[in-house]
Amino acid sequence: MDAIYTFFLVGGSLMALSILASRLSSLMGVPLLLIFLGLGMLAGEEGLLGLVFDDYSMAFTIGHLALAMILLDGGLRTRLKTFRVGFKPALSLATLGVFITSAIVGLIAMWIFNLTLVQGLLVGAIVGSTDAAAVFSMLSGRGVNLNERVGATLEIESGTNDPMAIFLTLMLVEFLVGDIGGPLETLAFFISQFGIGVLVGIGGGWLSAKLLRWLDLAPGLYAMLALALGFSIFGLTSVLGGSGFLAIYLTGVMIGNQPGRHLNFILPVHDGLAWLSQIGLFLVLGLLVTPSQLWEVALPSALVALALILIARPLAVLITIKPFFKFRWRETFFIAWVGLRGAVPIVLAIFPVIGGVENASLYFNVAFAVVLMSLLIQGGSLTLMARWLKVEVPIGTTPNRRGPLGILPDNDFEMFVYVIENQDLEDVPIRLLRFPSGALISALFRNHAMLHPKGSTRLKMGDVVCVIGRTEDLYTLNRLFNGDAKLKQERAFFGTFTLEGSAQMKDVAQAYGLTLSPGEQDMTLAEFVGLRVGGHPVVGDDVDWHGIHWVVSEMEKGTITRVGLRLY
Repeated sequence: MDAIYTFFLVGGSLMALSILASRLSSLMGVPLLLIFLGLGMLAGEEGLLGLVFDDYSMAFTIGHLALAMILLDGGLRTRLKTFRVGFKPALSLATLGVFITSAIVGLIAMWIFNLTLVQGLLVGAIVGSTDAAAVFSMLSGRGVNLNERVGATLEIESGTNDPMAIFLTLMLVEFLVGDIGGPLETLAFFISQFGIGVLVGIGGGWLSAKLLRWLDLAPGLYAMLALALGFSIFGLTSVLGGSGFLAIYLTGVMIGNQPGRHLNFILPVHDGLAWLSQIGLFLVLGLLVTPSQLWEVALPSALVALALILIARPLAVLITIKPFFKFRWRETFFIAWVGLRGAVPIVLAIFPVIGGVENASLYFNVAFAVVLMSLLIQGGSLTLMARWLKVEVPIGTTPNRRGPLGILPDNDFEMFVYVIENQDLEDVPIRLLRFPSGALISALFRNHAMLHPKGSTRLKMGDVVCVIGRTEDLYTLNRLFNGDAKLKQERAFFGTFTLEGSAQMKDVAQAYGLTLSPGEQDMTLAEFVGLRVGGHPVVGDDVDWHGIHWVVSEMEKGTITRVGLRLY
């Protein structure tokens, strides 16, 4: 009985410390997942608490459970429109890119550790894929707002590259223990991993989304049902021989893109579940490692990690996406840099242990060391690299708080809460605000007292405004309440002047004294800029033409609607 209480005490304390230590991530720039791993190691057998944990089977189970939950949450937050610009390059990276990365790292590991070719390739396969937990947490938690092309590619890649890494790892483990099948059997396994994963994931996700939208449940049950359906699809896919990880990610995508009030209850809960999974997973993996054994392979593992970061990942990105997709060099370099490794390589490193591969602890310790280096070097410099390579777009004002009113089953009204920080709104009567036709101010708070707003009420800096509207009103409301600092940041990035995307190029050229080619005379500005960036433009794309930077500042349904002019 005392063991149960001790488990609650230690588990709860480590969880609380992990959450409190998250402040170090924002204050000192230390990657959050690295903190979770470090706390697990401190609590381990050679740490302060001396906890002995060497149950690889339990860690393997916990890893699958946590990764499934993280991928489901990642899918819920992935918008289908991002597939328009990110799916093809992400798929190339998730398949051929993983293969190339694994091969290069494998050859280097073979030389560094004096391994056989197959043993070296197994090291490469284990660390060959990026990690969804690391990528999702880094991109959402570091205040980095990447342009859509880069962000979508990284997110979709991390959510879909596990099948290739699992296939390579299992194939090489089976080869080392003498259970490898024939070429046709291996090919069938590879095809089933992707094919069954896609079919069951999309089909099951579509049915789940329809069911969640149709049912009338207590608010707290929607998130639990979504989780249960996701786990069921994960299990079914795995039983059928497909990739459960790919299937549950696609299930999340299908559920998250089915509009309805159920999403308002699902997303906040799954955000917490994803954090719980990340903390629990990295604490367990930290407990599992033995620092003294890790130290024995620290130097050669560091060389493998540097080879992965500086050679294998950049080459894989250059080979798989640069010749075939319209990425700029700075975008390509950033994607090459953000090849974050996390829990997936460590979980894959448990395969050789469970499979009975000779010297299996080497694979685990090397994978752990590579993950530490990746999180420290790549994760720690993500913000700096994004700014240096100019793949960020400014983050405008968003509501301080928002929530559904629960009035309508579809396209419900929401409450948006803003704090007045825009000097241009100081002393402006409410009736002069250019509000969307379907939105209105329902309450106004000043000095902790609620006022009843009227058309003649004048706004003051620091006022808290409660607006009732719909999601489609957000863009206009955000622009209206944008603060001075963010307005200056936007103008510095997009330019002081903006033009409509529908403007005729011949009129633009005449107004600014520019020269057009004969085929450009009848184009609109949107068509011209879209052509210059190579198709599939995103907000933040810019074209340097006649000494002016023409920057895509607004888009709607894949079409450029406004273009900024930056004169430097």
